[in-house]
Amino acid sequence: MISIENLSVEFGVKPLFKNASFVINERDRIALVGKNGAGKSTMLKILCGKQQPTSGNVAIPTDTTIGYLPQVMILQDDTTVREEARKAFAGNTELKERIDRMQEELSNRTDYESESYMALVEKFTHEHERYMMLGADGYEAEIERTLMGLGFKRTDFERPTNEFSGGWRMRIELAKILLQKPDVLLLDEPTNHLDIESIQWLEQFLATSAKAVIMVSHDRAFINNVTNRTLEISCGNVIDYKVKYNEYVVLRKERREQQIRAYENQQKEIADIKAFIERFRYQATKAVQVQQRIKQLEKIVPIEIDEVDTSALRLKFPPAERSGDYPIICDEVRKDYGEHNVFSNVTLTIKRGEKVAFVGKNGEGKSTLVKCIMNEIPFTGNLKIGHNIQIGYFAQNQAQLLDEELTVFQTIDNVAKGEIRLKIRDILGAFMFGGEASDKKVKVLSGGERSRLAMIKLLLEPVNLLILDEPTNHLDMQSKDVLKDAIKAFNGTVIVVSHDREFLDGLVEKVYEFGGGKVKEHLGGIYDFLQSKKIENLDELQASSAASSANVTNRQGGNQKTSSSKETVTEKASVNSLSYEARKEIQKRINKIEKQIAASEANIEKLESRQAELDEILMDPAHASDMKLVNEYTELQEKLSAEMTQWEDLAMQLEEWKEKLL
Repeated sequence: MISIENLSVEFGVKPLFKNASFVINERDRIALVGKNGAGKSTMLKILCGKQQPTSGNVAIPTDTTIGYLPQVMILQDDTTVREEARKAFAGNTELKERIDRMQEELSNRTDYESESYMALVEKFTHEHERYMMLGADGYEAEIERTLMGLGFKRTDFERPTNEFSGGWRMRIELAKILLQKPDVLLLDEPTNHLDIESIQWLEQFLATSAKAVIMVSHDRAFINNVTNRTLEISCGNVIDYKVKYNEYVVLRKERREQQIRAYENQQKEIADIKAFIERFRYQATKAVQVQQRIKQLEKIVPIEIDEVDTSALRLKFPPAERSGDYPIICDEVRKDYGEHNVFSNVTLTIKRGEKVAFVGKNGEGKSTLVKCIMNEIPFTGNLKIGHNIQIGYFAQNQAQLLDEELTVFQTIDNVAKGEIRLKIRDILGAFMFGGEASDKKVKVLSGGERSRLAMIKLLLEPVNLLILDEPTNHLDMQSKDVLKDAIKAFNGTVIVVSHDREFLDGLVEKVYEFGGGKVKEHLGGIYDFLQSKKIENLDELQASSAASSANVTNRQGGNQKTSSSKETVTEKASVNSLSYEARKEIQKRINKIEKQIAASEANIEKLESRQAELDEILMDPAHASDMKLVNEYTELQEKLSAEMTQWEDLAMQLEEWKEKLL
């Protein structure tokens, strides 16, 4: 689909990457990886034509469409959510107008045997098939499915986009790109503004609906679930691994070990040559050999080693005073914004040493409860902070509290104590502030860089309660590993608000789910929660019948009075009657949908049969230019496409209703 040949980009003395060559094929799911600053975002911009390389060629077929989601976009504020999403189909309107013009021209022309007429017929057929493949006129249902998959509610569709945060508006832009169904999707950190459920929906979409995908993401679970190929940008080179991310990590480790051995051998060879030159430089009898060694030294191409592996770096929070047994106690906590209730009746207790996660869709109150704990906003109910609690709090706005006149190094040097001061350079390198970056002033840092610096500062402060609100959004994978290991070794209490499953896995032992104005407690890790949540949804309908069985069992046994037995039978019948009525209603709906599906299938069979007849007729040159048959064939394709869409919708409805009977 796309061919890249000898691509080079130079911003300074050292090229960002050089002589990169690879091919993007259909069904490729590519993870583009490398340390921050390696050129991942630049590569995506070159592939979509927003930036030109210094040299090299990017060959893209003229009929190949590309969708690009950058990390930062200029967002529109003058429409509703639905109207903004409809812009994805602006090309459909233009395509429909072209098709209508070609159809009118075909109707008016009579030079049926001419080459130009046959070329017009071929172009009309191609464009019409493309229009039908893009969804034709039935795109409203597709808009709704995509927006809801990305976390929007139906009540959000008619709200102005300017009522939403930047993260939610980025979701709208992602929805528009997905709705356009481009041949190649280029996604730069698509999960930064998504919650866990939306990420899972996006995983499924990319796995089943997209043609080719290239993505940059620091969400390890996401890229491992989606990708089947890994392109690494390292030391100015692009290395192609035909495996998913987890397998790439193993292969990369082996490759780096080989690089180190080769580098050490080369350094020994260089040292030996230099020693020979120095020893015999001034001996006339060795002049020829010295010159040969000098030429040999000039021809050696230095072996570069990948960036320093910081996985062995271990950070440890400085010791803090012991806290009380119960750092956080919430009792009937409620928060309202005007008439909108965020949550109510929140009752929970977090014990000393527990590491818990707050999860749920965006806007359900995770960060709001954190702000209540920090006493940043008013609320009702009782919320008690335990004895001797020292809170370390990380949120995106913490980055704004840094002293802008200090350098990166000075910011950390001011809080580092004891032996850790000897490791400041290593720590900064682990969080992508290596080399000259450590001498930058805070005021010139980007928002992401400030967030990382605020995170390092927090890691070096003595606290016994850590509250982290989306701590991984601006961290690469190595930095996340360093942070995760530090938190695992932390002997205090931790609350993490995050959508990053890989980061939470093995870190937390309890999950609090926010949704529908309630907060539910789930024991176990994040994957235990995800698994139990699916089971929980299926079991809800069975809860009432299970409860009734328990009631009946409790009333049996021993010599019961007749009146008591009658009450038991009556109560049981009442509960079963309710369950029966509910099941009866569901079954009615299932029967109705099954009839609609049968009718739809019969109609599809009829349309396909006529289509086959027309195919055979139009293959005959004598009828190829019969506009009546061509028009009938066009209308038939439209009807068939609409009928197939309706059948798919009915099949999905049937599956949903059948699940309710489980």
